[in-house]
Amino acid sequence: MHPDCPDLIRFVGGELEAAAFPHREHVRMAFEMLRRHDFAESVWLFSRALRAMAAQAGKPEAFHQTVTIGFLSVIAERMEGGACADFAEFAHQQSDLFDKRLLARWYRAERLGSDVARRTFLLPDARP
Repeated sequence: MHPDCPDLIRFVGGELEAAAFPHREHVRMAFEMLRRHDFAESVWLFSRALRAMAAQAGKPEAFHQTVTIGFLSVIAERMEGGACADFAEFAHQQSDLFDKRLLARWYRAERLGSDVARRTFLLPDARP
């Protein structure tokens, strides 16, 4: 599926443990997946892999659909804004992606923290 990115193969195949998958790795796998698949397919593959990882860790409630699609959206948009040779270059140019609170720019805490936001993608709030 992704012979040039073994970590992506392992991620999609459910071979990575949640404890060894910090936020930076979420961003890296999103970048690698979006380089190889269109946005809709990336959302499906990424969500499926994260759900499986959370379930395998015994924490299925840790999966959050709005956060997942929100971050994928920001990453995809940033990737369209400029060509980067690799993840290292992208990470250097887009360092704010490594702040887990990034989506607070578009979402109120109570909306993003809701059970509905965990289950389904919610559009961002109208922010002042």
